[in-house]
Amino acid sequence: MEADANRSADTHLLSVPLPCDWGTDLYLKDESTHPTGSLKHRLARSLFLYALCNGWLTEGSPVVEASSGSTAISEAYFSRMLGLPFIAVMPRTTSPEKIVLIEQQGGRCHLVDDPSSIYDESRRLAAGLGGHYMDQFTHAERATDWRGNNNIAESIFEQMRLERHSEPRWIVVGAGTGAPARPSADTCATAAMPPGSASSTRRIRRSSRVGPMISRICAPTSDPGSKGSAGPGSSPASSRASSTA
Repeated sequence: MEADANRSADTHLLSVPLPCDWGTDLYLKDESTHPTGSLKHRLARSLFLYALCNGWLTEGSPVVEASSGSTAISEAYFSRMLGLPFIAVMPRTTSPEKIVLIEQQGGRCHLVDDPSSIYDESRRLAAGLGGHYMDQFTHAERATDWRGNNNIAESIFEQMRLERHSEPRWIVVGAGTGAPARPSADTCATAAMPPGSASSTRRIRRSSRVGPMISRICAPTSDPGSKGSAGPGSSPASSRASSTA
């Protein structure tokens, strides 16, 4: 798995041109360029490393996941890499295209009639086969190590290091498993800052203004009066903030 990560290039952080008078730099993180084309490639790798470190995976034991999308595609990829059978439990109504993508990575799809039963069925199947239920929604935030291991926050902050505003004002992520949000929040909250500086206190909050499926992770403003700050009373035209999605 380390060799696979070493030969895989990082995903792009794309700069999006905006009108100058908006006073905002916008970047988009393109996670679709992973080897599997899956947006959950980092998460799947972290889940497998977490399971290996905890001794939950043994030679030949099946890996089971409740997923019909990106997570299942990437978990099938890593299962095949480790020589483990992979079974994705999903609703019978899942599109044939998604099933094909999982099977192309060596996985097998277990279809159920009741979509709400996929989690219980995954537990039952893993127990009956002597395998491991990966359980992405339980383990995502704890499996993703914000201190390194190529998580998305580490990648974003490193790629922004040479930008004119290297610390984003906002990081906006979809509120799914928590895998992107947790390391981003932890990285923002614990980055080394000069004691007593205006940036030493960082806030993390969830905003309903952009919809229930969006989390906003708030990074600090710059020191008042410095270029790039957006202090009290400053207008969008006079402030220079950067944000990443």
